[in-house]
Amino acid sequence: MDWVPNHTAWDSVLVSEHPDWYTRSWKGDFHPTPWWDWTDIIDLDYSKVEVREYMAEALKFWVREADVDGFRCDVAGFVPIDFWNVVRKELDAIKPVFMLAEWEARDLHAEAFDMTYSWSWYDTLKVIAKGEGDVSLLYVYYSWNEKAFPFDIMRMLFVTNHDKNAWDGTMNETFGDALEAVIALSVTSEGMPLLYNGQEAGEEKRLAFFEKDPIVWKEHPIGALYKKLFTLKKKNTALWNAKWGARMIHVPSTAEGKVFSFVRQNEKDKVFAVFNFSAEPQVVRFQEHLFHGKYTDYMSGTQVDLADATQLELKAWDYRIFERQ
Repeated sequence: MDWVPNHTAWDSVLVSEHPDWYTRSWKGDFHPTPWWDWTDIIDLDYSKVEVREYMAEALKFWVREADVDGFRCDVAGFVPIDFWNVVRKELDAIKPVFMLAEWEARDLHAEAFDMTYSWSWYDTLKVIAKGEGDVSLLYVYYSWNEKAFPFDIMRMLFVTNHDKNAWDGTMNETFGDALEAVIALSVTSEGMPLLYNGQEAGEEKRLAFFEKDPIVWKEHPIGALYKKLFTLKKKNTALWNAKWGARMIHVPSTAEGKVFSFVRQNEKDKVFAVFNFSAEPQVVRFQEHLFHGKYTDYMSGTQVDLADATQLELKAWDYRIFERQ
């Protein structure tokens, strides 16, 4: 369930019933979140114990009475972490819940949230897709992912969402020819892929942010791609999330600035993934022996034997996902 704790609408009943629950501008007026143009909302004041108690009770109501399984918490980083830490325990006392923060911060994972938005992953791939950076930017992201964040959490990876679609553009506008490779990386690398409403139908327009804007549902290659990739993620345990899955291990190649390659493996399963994140064809070989073995090229079904002499020819923005036989 979507939960918006940071603010309310101007016509919320709380405005008239509890006007003291809101922050005020220097003039003493209700005001939106500082420094943003969110003129349709006004900020709640979490220094007030009553606000915290009200919000906590409302969250518990939906778990207790409606049996919801968890919450997607809007701009969660604008609400004090100590509130989240306390309320998570209170929710779990009713039943275990899943908590997703629309925010990117390691500390939110310490006690409160299972998953956070990975805005930096999106920003990194956007820069690469536009030819303004190379694969070295992905090394930075995944280094932080492995060393700065806890292992047993999830970071949500996406090629679009309601903000990005409305303000940045559609997934095609943002990623162009790199789109399918970026989608494939969101499913095969460490993280939980987001399928935003309408992507499976091609998402050909920017949706009106505050208006009813029906999606034209139809069969589309992007929908078929997600279905195929999700099938792999579900059956291959190496691609599972958090403690249930496996770490990514870098496989060095002869095209380090252009090609991103890694292995994820456990005792049961193994995947070797290769992405050409450049606008030029690449002929690439791989170093060390971690990638060696007999595989199935998941997207084509071809059987391959990968070894020291293996040389892959990749078209611009091409990718391969090899699943161990």
